[in-house]
Amino acid sequence: MNKDAQMRAAINQKLIETGERERLKELLRAKLIECGWKDQLKAHCKEVIKEKGLEHVTVDDLVAEITPKGRETGFTMLPRLVLNSWGQAVLLPQSSRLLRL
Repeated sequence: MNKDAQMRAAINQKLIETGERERLKELLRAKLIECGWKDQLKAHCKEVIKEKGLEHVTVDDLVAEITPKGRETGFTMLPRLVLNSWGQAVLLPQSSRLLRL
């Protein structure tokens, strides 16, 4: 494992140990809902089911259909959100233990 991979693994482990990883995941979920991303994907699923018919659509079909749409919509604000939240988690004094690798 190279140094970058080791650093990522160590940071990820610290985020898990401190509970920050779960907090960041919840923040991300909330922001996705807030920006309407979840509703957009739900509407797209309904369109797919309507077009193909309920009897002819599987969960795998829906996942294959909505994954590209999910990746292209709503993600313009997410990298900034994640970086800001992660940066705060790492840089805040109460989270300084994250920096001790």
